[in-house]
Amino acid sequence: MLNTRQILTISILSASFLSATAIAQNAVIVNGKSIPKAQLDKLVQKSGQPDNPQVRNQAREMLVTRELILQEADKRGVIQKESVRDQLEQSRMGILVAAVFEDYIEKEGVTESDLKAAYETVKSQYTGKEYHVEHILVEKEADAKAIIVQIKGGANFEDIAKAKSKDPGSAKDGGDLGWVSDKALVPEFSKAMVQLKNDQVTDKPVKSQFGWHVIKVIDTRDVKAPSMEEIKDQLKQMIASDQNWQKAKFTEMMQKLRAKAKIQ
Repeated sequence: MLNTRQILTISILSASFLSATAIAQNAVIVNGKSIPKAQLDKLVQKSGQPDNPQVRNQAREMLVTRELILQEADKRGVIQKESVRDQLEQSRMGILVAAVFEDYIEKEGVTESDLKAAYETVKSQYTGKEYHVEHILVEKEADAKAIIVQIKGGANFEDIAKAKSKDPGSAKDGGDLGWVSDKALVPEFSKAMVQLKNDQVTDKPVKSQFGWHVIKVIDTRDVKAPSMEEIKDQLKQMIASDQNWQKAKFTEMMQKLRAKAKIQ
């Protein structure tokens, strides 16, 4: 049989346990109003920042600020004001309109003909040639001239690039820049590159803002456009961001809704 002291101790421990449990489930309690920890977790996740104590404290302060404003709005009765209610309704409708239209675009807005038209526009931009090119970058013109003499005498271009090129991105690969278009490089480099034949090295060093280049073209090819399937997602984004297209699609959506509706 438990005595009064034992019963009192158990009651206190139980209350403490329940209180600790409640605190663990809540992010914060503001004037008696509990804000669940799940809201804090969601806010941290949406922030896109690493989950750490500093970010959590910032998110918690934001939740406190929101709750204080809500409580004060209720206390002052501002939510009952017609002008405030109208603004809240306008905001709600704006969010709903945007959400409905976004869902419409995602599910049935971008048609196959839209994609094909956009693809033809994009594909037409893939013109000209690409060059598989290597280079050796040095600081002095004299060094570049000496390297050209070495290569013309039979030295290996890639070995010299690994040993002497100042370009950290390509030196380790023997000066290989991969496949590039003339538009992707500085003008001085491009002008010299397009004049070279396959396996040909520049006769003279080429000066650019980076230093002196010795250039070698490995191969050339016509620029090839990617297939429509490869860039389908990018095409959808491009189409959906066009304001004229958006206006036309919104009108189309509303016409469909009205056609199905019973309006008396």
